[in-house]
Amino acid sequence: MIGNIRIKLSDLILSFSKALDFINPAMMSHHIRVAIIASEIARHYGMPHNEVANIFVASTLHDIGAFSLKDRLTTLDFEIKNPQSHAEKGYLILKNTGFDLLPDVAKIIRYHHMPWADGRGAYFEGEEVHIGSHIIHLSDRIEVLIDRQKYILNQGREISDIIKAKAGSMFMPDVVKAFEELSQKEYFWLDAASPEVDQIIYDRNVLPDVELNAEGLLKTARLFSHIIDYRSRFTAVHSAGVSAVAALLAQMAGFSDLECEMMRIAGYLHDIGKLAISSEIIEKPARLSDEEFNVMKSHVYHSYRILEAISGLEIINTWASFHHERMDGGGYPFHIRGNELPIGSRIMAVADVFTAITEDRPYRKGMSGENALKVIEDMAKNNSLDKSIVDLASTYFRHLDYVRIEAQLRAGEEYAAVKGLME
Repeated sequence: MIGNIRIKLSDLILSFSKALDFINPAMMSHHIRVAIIASEIARHYGMPHNEVANIFVASTLHDIGAFSLKDRLTTLDFEIKNPQSHAEKGYLILKNTGFDLLPDVAKIIRYHHMPWADGRGAYFEGEEVHIGSHIIHLSDRIEVLIDRQKYILNQGREISDIIKAKAGSMFMPDVVKAFEELSQKEYFWLDAASPEVDQIIYDRNVLPDVELNAEGLLKTARLFSHIIDYRSRFTAVHSAGVSAVAALLAQMAGFSDLECEMMRIAGYLHDIGKLAISSEIIEKPARLSDEEFNVMKSHVYHSYRILEAISGLEIINTWASFHHERMDGGGYPFHIRGNELPIGSRIMAVADVFTAITEDRPYRKGMSGENALKVIEDMAKNNSLDKSIVDLASTYFRHLDYVRIEAQLRAGEEYAAVKGLME
């Protein structure tokens, strides 16, 4: 019997933040390092603990609106062209998902590239810009100036000089002053470049002390699925469909109400590892080469490792991350076979295949629900998918397909609303 779910929001945010930077070695731990720098500047500036925590969380997610590898690499330039584009996208995703656990985070992210412009950057179109936005702006630029190939204490003076030269025009002078004072202390630079990021974070005690039940976890997982799926119009409603189909199949298989909710959460998180895959591969308008397909295959491995770090998410992780495993052992990446594969993982595999092949992709049109059913029935005959789960899908096909279509229509309306605001 599965007990109640209690997951630390901080564990979820940190794991997701790290995943955002898997896309390229040059980005590794960028979000976390910005958060370490920003939280220390905020604390030295004299901000209350709850505000420091909000700035820390906003820092860990600040580039969620930069969808492509090209967009992400552009953020590593000290002076970015059109920086507000990805900041606005990140804000809209958070705002329109109704993520209200940390309400100031979206506002802080929205203006995290706002130049100070001799004080004009204190407001934007009549709205006051949160000081956290200016702190992250400065911290983000400090982090991109750090050369990871050089010893950090030999870089501090040069970086400080570059920042001071931009005080008043690019950065808020009072925030620069707080940075200048900190920059005299070696620990500030050593923390900024340290590989021991987890220990530094926990030592500073700046993580939000919030525990999520199943409802809160579902809302957070849904937010994460938007960040994952919105990187391509071809996958914009994928996780919504998989989540709905998997939860209904679990109910048909006799899962409890809580287990069905966990299956819904697993559906939203099953492709979290695609954050490590460039949108250039995801949106390629032709079949992937062998080399590209090998990169794509790694997404389920990354899903497993990302979710593995979150205490209390062990069952949901196996259900979510084993969705490309097959009954005959011919799946990937772990080649689990037969009874070694949990029933929840087998359900997710059926839900993923059924949903994916009904969707358009850059190189093909989606199938009808009836044709998709024939495909999964053939896969069950070949001992690729679990026959008992496919039989459930076949028996209740009309209802299952209706639930998928409705879930994806609702998700499509949400995506269209956000996309419309982005344009």
